[in-house]
Amino acid sequence: MYVVLVYDISQEKNGAKRWSKVFKISKKYLSHIQNSVFEGEISKPQLVQLQQEMKPYIDTEWDSVIVFKSRQEKWLDKEFWGKKEDKTSFFL
Repeated sequence: MYVVLVYDISQEKNGAKRWSKVFKISKKYLSHIQNSVFEGEISKPQLVQLQQEMKPYIDTEWDSVIVFKSRQEKWLDKEFWGKKEDKTSFFL
């Protein structure tokens, strides 16, 4: 499946450290696109693993992680407004 993952980690309660951990975990599985946005192909088991790795660092009172899922990238209509910096253009 193709996913777009976005997150907003609060700076409350040691947020900088949590943000760093969430960023590093996301980068293991997906391509970093912009600030707190990642996208890429991922299997269902990998997505479950990603979620499990992130779980200890997400404070459900302060933080938000959203995963948009699609069957394939071709079903996702990507449109750029402003500077076009497509970091996924290396995919075949």
